[in-house]
Amino acid sequence: MQDFRNLKVWQSAHEVALKTYKATEGFPKSELYGLTNQIRRAAVSVSANIAEGCGRGSDLDFARFLQIAMGSASELEYELLLSRDLGFLKPEDHENLNQGIHKVKQMLASLLKKLRADS
Repeated sequence: MQDFRNLKVWQSAHEVALKTYKATEGFPKSELYGLTNQIRRAAVSVSANIAEGCGRGSDLDFARFLQIAMGSASELEYELLLSRDLGFLKPEDHENLNQGIHKVKQMLASLLKKLRADS
């Protein structure tokens, strides 16, 4: 078992979650329990699943949670695109967050490949 805080992928995902919270502060109040909540939950889910996977006993379990994190990252990617298209998210904020998500997805894919090769 390793400390999830030492993983670069978790650090990057955590940074995306923090930036996502800040970027959604200005969303309409009518979206607080809708899109704002959904975006924030997806952003937290990425780093939370990486952390939970680290606490599991095997590489197979860890890989399963990394795959869930990948799904949450894809969900977040879409929800931010929707937010931009609805005019809730500035294009430059969307671009910044989108780059962070792509970086996390690449890191997740590399780690999954390594775990599968080691199995």
